Amino acid sequence: MSPGRNCTSMAGSMSDPSAQKVDTGFRDKRMDQEKNTPARPVLAASIAVFRDGAVLLIQRAKPPAAGLYSLPGGRVERGETMAAAALRELEEETGLVAEMLGFVDHVEHIERDAAGHVTAHAVICAFAGLWQAGDVTPSDEVADWVWVNPLAPPALPMTKGLPAILLRAARMAGQGEKGAA
Repeated sequence: MSPGRNCTSMAGSMSDPSAQKVDTGFRDKRMDQEKNTPARPVLAASIAVFRDGAVLLIQRAKPPAAGLYSLPGGRVERGETMAAAALRELEEETGLVAEMLGFVDHVEHIERDAAGHVTAHAVICAFAGLWQAGDVTPSDEVADWVWVNPLAPPALPMTKGLPAILLRAARMAGQGEKGAA
């Protein structure tokens, strides 16, 4: 199929010469040409990394969510599992290596412009992990970083739903009620 063309399906059997093409409305393109935005949600993965009872938050330097504190993470690449993507993004963005504990929850990040048009849409699978090696060496995607108490994070500008993800991830990491001091 050519890029930019509507996907079609055949009514009836493929060998039936009377079969007619039916427009399904799906488009084979990555960008909505009218709005120059992604035509569909992006799949991403992030990880709550725990070290000595604290969890790492990074401040995003680039869109989407520029200026907000969040978990290290990014797009899932073709052929990559979500868990592998979370660990890769952690290492790329921070230089840290972690042991994967498991899936925490998903988050839907949607940004809109003043007119209400979607400018970014990602479905992010959040994981929890334990720090194994490395010191934070931020990439150019990270404006700032901080280790925080997952049960009582400071009043920072954060991505939507982050405190709830931190609570669930802390339980998975065995942080329970102790958290970081």
